[in-house]
Amino acid sequence: MKYTTTTGRNITKVLIANRGEIACRVMRTARKLGVQSVAVYSEADRNSMHVDMADEAYSIGPAPSQQSYLSMEKIIQVAKTSAAQAIHPGYGFLSENMEFAELCKQEGIIFIGPPPSAIRDMGIKSTSKSIMAAAGVPVVEGYHGEDQSDRCLKEHAGRIGYPVMIKAIRGGGGKGMRIVRSEQEFQEQLESARREAKKSFNDDAVLIEKFVDTPRHVEVQVFGDHHGNAVYLFERDCSVQRRHQKIIEEAPAPGIKPEVRKKLGEAAVRAAKAVNYVGAGTVEFIMDSKHNFYFMEMNTRLQVEHPVTEMITGTDLVEWQLRIAAGEKIPLSQEEITLQGHAFEARIYAEDPSNNFMPGAGPLVHLSTPRADPSTRIETGVRQGDEVSVHYDPMIAKLVVWAADRQAALTKLRYSLRQYNINSLHFRLAVEED
Repeated sequence: MKYTTTTGRNITKVLIANRGEIACRVMRTARKLGVQSVAVYSEADRNSMHVDMADEAYSIGPAPSQQSYLSMEKIIQVAKTSAAQAIHPGYGFLSENMEFAELCKQEGIIFIGPPPSAIRDMGIKSTSKSIMAAAGVPVVEGYHGEDQSDRCLKEHAGRIGYPVMIKAIRGGGGKGMRIVRSEQEFQEQLESARREAKKSFNDDAVLIEKFVDTPRHVEVQVFGDHHGNAVYLFERDCSVQRRHQKIIEEAPAPGIKPEVRKKLGEAAVRAAKAVNYVGAGTVEFIMDSKHNFYFMEMNTRLQVEHPVTEMITGTDLVEWQLRIAAGEKIPLSQEEITLQGHAFEARIYAEDPSNNFMPGAGPLVHLSTPRADPSTRIETGVRQGDEVSVHYDPMIAKLVVWAADRQAALTKLRYSLRQYNINSLHFRLAVEED
């Protein structure tokens, strides 16, 4: 299938600048649409599933991601060599890299994601907060200013009222984040957050926010197109986390009334429109026990947990990404997007439960999964006999289930997890049940 872009060009071949299950996921949709797929791989991934699935595959260097999957020049070169008109970045790696999106633009390659300006504006927490507040999106009370002196930060913490959260402005994955419960411990926690922020992001600037007790992490899937349209595809609850990493996600968020759901969705659409958003994005909110919600951040890419949204809306979000990147309008209007049933996703990690769930690596000696059907999806990038590398994220697969209601979906998830068996010389399957 050919898609004519706004520039009058077709997408007949797409390069996937990623690996593992997301690369395989994008390739499945590309194949369904008659679009050829180009894989890139590091030396560690030479024999991996995504390489076998692709129509063409090119080596881009040694195992460490800095020398392969994060090498913009190498990936652009493969796009030119293979004559791919578009690059899908997946998630992680270069997916939220403004320089890469800009480079694609300069080289005349379609970046399947938002414009570089949206990545820039949403990538810095303080900038995104002020844009959202101006667009009428609720934000947590806080301080996001230039003055980073100890005295100024401490004064603002007192004004906001303890407990407060100190966050690295360029933060992610829980790094550079500290909860301060009283004035007495403020200085110590500030110094600790700055040290970690400097080490992780080479920038020790922080912001201060009111800490929401017993919070829920609720995020809204949004889509924008080149014609100024934006829609929401309902919300996901991602509150089940370990070490600030999500492990179980569900859609829709449980216990939310239709009017709150509508307000959430509309706030997310305002957020997307405020930055002229194009493609798939996620607006993350923190929600308190009274269902008040506040903007946290926007992820300018497809999320790991996008399949639960697909299950409850009957959509293929990767297909939407390809169509929108080619200049088409969003396939459905807001009124046409309906919510049916309930879905869960459990992330399958290569981790060792006996060693505090530390990442594991090694050959997959045995792998058996539940049977896939229309209401059970196995999103994976590994097969029995494959090697799990120490160089990449320990998430190797996702189990996604759908049922008519939450209780039935939860029962199905538990049943399916028991049928998911992985054995290796070095690790055991690590999943947690809700």
